[in-house]
Amino acid sequence: MNRIATTFTALKAQNKKALIPFITAGDSDPSMTVPLMRELVKAGADIIELGVPFSDPMADGPTIQRSSERALKHHVGLRDVMDMVAEFRKTDINTPVVLMGYANPVEAMGQENFAAKAKECDVDGVLIVDYPPEECASWVKQLNRYEIDAIFLLSPTTPPKRMEQVAKMAQGYIYYVSLKGVTGASHLDLSEVSNMLTQLRSFISIPIGVGFGIRDGATAKAVSVLADAVVVGSRIIEEIEKSPKTEVLANVGNLLKSLRNAIDESHGSASCR
Repeated sequence: MNRIATTFTALKAQNKKALIPFITAGDSDPSMTVPLMRELVKAGADIIELGVPFSDPMADGPTIQRSSERALKHHVGLRDVMDMVAEFRKTDINTPVVLMGYANPVEAMGQENFAAKAKECDVDGVLIVDYPPEECASWVKQLNRYEIDAIFLLSPTTPPKRMEQVAKMAQGYIYYVSLKGVTGASHLDLSEVSNMLTQLRSFISIPIGVGFGIRDGATAKAVSVLADAVVVGSRIIEEIEKSPKTEVLANVGNLLKSLRNAIDESHGSASCR
């Protein structure tokens, strides 16, 4: 098993749910990314989603858009992001890392070159927001050659036919977008999430993580009862954005610990981290 599958298997054996934080590589400064990744693990992250900065992040709300803008001011590109993963691996060989981003940088590098470089840097999964599942067969095959999981998004508006298509290709976990709209939105309807996860599980056997709209421990706890993983992005980016540089690591770490503890409390395994 690869790192992602191993992580979910271990968590299931402990009756725990995965906590998957998202940060944008290079935000707010490139020198902060690897220390932030290490702090996230220390605070209870099970998998890290690392965003590749992009100039037109259409699925992202204002908060994550600003994080991309800050990273791009430092000229952080795809190769820099992979170098950050390689640096992270010098001290952490266990935590899965998923690259999350858009098609343009991958196409500019070339899919095969991208997959080879991602493998070289020890990336575990890739989620490209604007690769439509109907056109992803060769992309998934390319990642499979390098033992990298192809991760897909599904949403409240996904029709059953697409769920079935994604189920045949997806690996690692499914990222279920719990809201209609962009990242950072609110008004999470847990009953709707529950109904959709029931429908998704009729097609999908791999773990399902839920993201968008998770901003505090109470919401993270409620979502963890329904899903296999809780994905948190905009709330973490906000903490990075508002914290003085000298306090970013501590503030982000404290935020993630609060989410970790809330999730674990709902499953009778309060964290000691």
